[in-house]
Amino acid sequence: MVKYYVKVNNEAHEVELVERSGRIELSYDGKAVDARYEEVDRLGQVSLFLGETCYAVSLEGNSENVQVTVAGRLYEVEIEDERERAAHQAEGSRSQSSGDVKSVMPGVVVELLVSEGESVEQGQPLLILEAMKMQNEIGAPATGVVKQIHVKKGQAVAGGAKLLSLST
Repeated sequence: MVKYYVKVNNEAHEVELVERSGRIELSYDGKAVDARYEEVDRLGQVSLFLGETCYAVSLEGNSENVQVTVAGRLYEVEIEDERERAAHQAEGSRSQSSGDVKSVMPGVVVELLVSEGESVEQGQPLLILEAMKMQNEIGAPATGVVKQIHVKKGQAVAGGAKLLSLST
């Protein structure tokens, strides 16, 4: 299953895609949707089928920001998958001044890069967390001192789990 966080004209939605037996199942805000599409050309023109109704759709943009035109109506679409959202949340958490550094997603601590009592600079890597088959460096949100490490190498952690504490 792949989850996407989508904004359509600044309105937030969740889209989940599951591939089963060669078919893709789609849910939009938790509701199953009978949808499929066919490319008309390689220029972003597609036929979108919702149930038995077909729509001519024009797509322009890139994988994060798309302009979608349906029956002459333009929709601005922003797309973020789970991994991108977690990375953006981690980046946002770096702007904190001090305190607890928490995991933004479930994962496994691959490596601790600091020790208790060590001085760190803002942005300095503190540990490496493997999540969704990718290794992510977790950086210091501020300059300070590592007050306490709450995890060990090889430990599985939940999203929101306290990894370590900093003092400034």
